[in-house]
Amino acid sequence: MKKSQAAAAAVLSLASFFIQTMTVCAFAPSLNVGVKILQNSRVKSVKKSLFSSSYLRINHRKLDMLMDPTTVVEGGANVMSSMHVVASSSSFFSEISSNSIAFSDQGQNLAGIFFQASLLPYVVFLYFLSFRGNRVPVLANFGFQFLLLFVFSTIPSGIISKSNYGFSLADVDWLHGGAESLLTITNLLIVLGFTNASTQSEPLSPNKPRLIALGAFAAFIAAMSLGPSLGFEAHSPFLFGLGNLPTDWTSSFPWVTHSEPENALSIPTWAIHSSSVFEWLFAMNLIWNFSKVTDNEKWKGLTWGMFPLHLSGLCACTYHFFYNPAALQFLVSTQAGMTLLGNITLAIAAYRIAKSNGWEVDELNPFTKSSTSVRGIVSDNIAALPLNTIQSSENQMALAIKLSLLTFGAAYLVKYGELGLDLPFIPNPVAAVAIVLAPASIVAWTYYKRSEAEGGSLSFKLPFGVGEDGESKGISMSDVKTYGVAGTVAYILTELAFWAVAFPVASTLLYQTTGHWPDVINDSIDRTAVMGFIFAGANIARLLVPLRLGAALALAPWVDTNIINRRNG
Repeated sequence: MKKSQAAAAAVLSLASFFIQTMTVCAFAPSLNVGVKILQNSRVKSVKKSLFSSSYLRINHRKLDMLMDPTTVVEGGANVMSSMHVVASSSSFFSEISSNSIAFSDQGQNLAGIFFQASLLPYVVFLYFLSFRGNRVPVLANFGFQFLLLFVFSTIPSGIISKSNYGFSLADVDWLHGGAESLLTITNLLIVLGFTNASTQSEPLSPNKPRLIALGAFAAFIAAMSLGPSLGFEAHSPFLFGLGNLPTDWTSSFPWVTHSEPENALSIPTWAIHSSSVFEWLFAMNLIWNFSKVTDNEKWKGLTWGMFPLHLSGLCACTYHFFYNPAALQFLVSTQAGMTLLGNITLAIAAYRIAKSNGWEVDELNPFTKSSTSVRGIVSDNIAALPLNTIQSSENQMALAIKLSLLTFGAAYLVKYGELGLDLPFIPNPVAAVAIVLAPASIVAWTYYKRSEAEGGSLSFKLPFGVGEDGESKGISMSDVKTYGVAGTVAYILTELAFWAVAFPVASTLLYQTTGHWPDVINDSIDRTAVMGFIFAGANIARLLVPLRLGAALALAPWVDTNIINRRNG
């Protein structure tokens, strides 16, 4: 009975999240402070007068029931649910309250805050991307929108994994794989949409792919709701472990020196993860080439905007490679930070595309536009232009075969190849960072050289060295200001990147020192320790100010050309 109630509570949370997400992002800190005040005995009389016959209850036994934040937005926390008016006669609603509290506490950690904050820039991105003048393929646009369903599905699945099994979502394979499959569907829709629009004169009807995607979402919601009552256990493999090799086979392989832990990902779940990474890389390439299809170089900026999200995906895969250890929790915080940064860069890139295609502030006006607006006519004319289709180097069947080989090849190689290594069983932060940065650096370098070859302006020259008078050149904020708005934007982007790395590092240092992750909301000792790390970090960061200013100055010309675009309007 409790399992079915927990499932029902999770599905109800899915519906309420649509309304509560934006409120949570704005009011989460004040709500947590309010809960602490209500717990203080000095305000009991205030509680009694405010709430009369009903009362607020905080179930401390389940405050440790955190969702696993290893997917794009598993940290989107329903902090509003942390205050409940409980009817003593209803055990069903009492159970819903307890499960909602499990979800609410996620908003107190760093990853949860980053994931919450990442939702707003993603909505802004969707708005600018959908501007009619952009000529975005309908199916690809739906794919980007479908990502929100993936976001929403991770919330109840995270609640069920903790309330029913006592594990984080990353360790409950059938729920983990099911939720991540929606991300794979998102990327497939994007790839299919841009591939068809770039190579076919007749657009692909989006109806059938849409129905399949929505059907998959409905199937996962049903499985998530019924799975616990059907006997699915904590470590039941996704898709019943289709493709997993028998244990006696793997133990006989000559390179195998370790046994898999019980929370190891199944082949279907590893395939989902590797497929998502490769599909995102395919999408980055297709969007880069879409600049030729539309005769608009601004689309290349969207490819660069997608890069932090590629880093985010690599953080998640690396975390799973090490079997989700607490010692590498900084990977989760870094993943969340890259998700926030990536959604911001996506929004900036989409704004640039929309602006180049005639978008103006007047577009925000919900009322009927003037039919004689010059800019509106320009946008309509751009939207009516046909796309310049290009010859595809490979047909869709060849692309599907390549993706399948990469997906399953990587899944089997990682799952069974790592059993011959000691590294995955000994959490090593340095090795984890190297695993994330190595492939990401190759991708970044590839597009950097590609941009140079195609005549793009991506030259970064740090303003160090010797001036004309023979004296060394210093760097100050006044140098950044000489670039005007471009310098300011470059400095903001540099600071965002700096602190997106600094916060996870600070959290990891505290973990290595105290043996637990900081709880700055409820624990005064942790709060004091964090303040100490922040003070020390601020003094160290002060030494790096010249380097950060230099990076901002190096980035400013590119920002001026590709974001502010003062020369081309």
